[in-house]
Amino acid sequence: MAATTSMIPAAWNSTLKNTTPNPLRIALVGTGIRGVNFWGKNLQEQYSDVLTFAALCDINPGRLEFARNHIGVDCPVFTDFDRMLEEVKPDLLIVTTVDSTHHEFIIKGLKAGINVITEKPLTTEDWKCREILKAEKESGKQVIVGFNYRWSPHATRLKELLEQKRVGDISSVDFHWYLNVYHGASYFRRWHGIMERGGSLWVHKSTHHFDLLNWWLDSDPIEVSAYGALEHYGANHKFRGPNCRNCAYTDDCKFYYDITKSNMYMKLYVENEKYDGYIRDNCLWRSEIDIYDKMSAQIKYANGVIVNYSLTTYSPYEGWRIAFNGMSGRIESWQDIPWRKKELTAQAQLHAAEMNQSDAQEFEDFEEIMIMDNFAEDYEMARVDKPRGGHGGGDRRLQDRIFRNREEADPLKHSAGSRDGAMSILIGIAARKSIEMNRPVKISEVTDLEPMAKRPAYFTGINF
Repeated sequence: MAATTSMIPAAWNSTLKNTTPNPLRIALVGTGIRGVNFWGKNLQEQYSDVLTFAALCDINPGRLEFARNHIGVDCPVFTDFDRMLEEVKPDLLIVTTVDSTHHEFIIKGLKAGINVITEKPLTTEDWKCREILKAEKESGKQVIVGFNYRWSPHATRLKELLEQKRVGDISSVDFHWYLNVYHGASYFRRWHGIMERGGSLWVHKSTHHFDLLNWWLDSDPIEVSAYGALEHYGANHKFRGPNCRNCAYTDDCKFYYDITKSNMYMKLYVENEKYDGYIRDNCLWRSEIDIYDKMSAQIKYANGVIVNYSLTTYSPYEGWRIAFNGMSGRIESWQDIPWRKKELTAQAQLHAAEMNQSDAQEFEDFEEIMIMDNFAEDYEMARVDKPRGGHGGGDRRLQDRIFRNREEADPLKHSAGSRDGAMSILIGIAARKSIEMNRPVKISEVTDLEPMAKRPAYFTGINF
């Protein structure tokens, strides 16, 4: 597509005015929902005293115009990324494009002397990962990966207990994540359902979970043995349609999704299909879907810990369960398990709450962590306040760290850089290869990085 630059003046006012002499000049590439909300509107409304949007970029000119109006900025927009870098020369690049293209923009940004924030996953293939790490090292610039789950109070309290060795050295972990029939199905409607675009949910979704494991255990993975199959979505159904808006089976399909009920999605996606052909409400049963919908893995760590992990994509409820088995006891925790908390929230509403990217932080509930000592007759139940906001309150805390609190100490090593991003996706990539080759895959087969029994303190802070 030919390069276009729009300079239409805007009539929007930020909630906050720039008060710093030299605000951070940001360029955002990728104007899907995560880009325009979390890395767009949120930054403009909450941090415009310390940053300013210098440019927006996307291959879809319609989404660009929507993004500029929705975010509330008057910066230029580009469909040509190279031209944007040359003309704008931002201080910071934020990458929120299709996962398989992350490496292209990250590497170009680094080579142009720009620090980069990328949405997870870092990328989708081992060779792309090596190219990113090489470019970062040669450029002297920095890649930050947006791992928000680390920042939730719940995940943080688990990290503290493990750092304190509350149940001794950890020997094994059971970790199971459940996506309900609303959230799980949504991945198969979108581009994520195509292996070459999202790298499968082993990479796109599980990178969150693998990063948590790496961070909690403070160690690197060394081997993965996995199983997976596509047995529910895709061609595994007796009927299918062009998409949900144009389907003869809406009365028969329990997964029917009416995108017309979302004004946001109609304006962001449907009205702009004519530019790039991207359909947001695709059929779950289309034959081109080729990712796994059931996944299970064993992960061996350099410090000797063995993890049993699974991801379910069509559960009646949304949540997760984890257990850390220590030499002197056991820590168990969970989130959103209905019979544990007697939740009354409908599962459809639960997905909407999970994806909420607002800044509301009031504490509305609590999470539980059960701590059991060997030979003890009773157990300790720790409660952690649960704030509102996306990803258990982690979204706002992540952005505060990046844009306001860069100088503060980080004793639990919440901040995540390129090595963290690499080690999380490499577990997913190794899992894919394990399924394809029907054997365990060593992490050394997919990276030049040396797995460490205790993670190296390579990340010294946010340096922009």
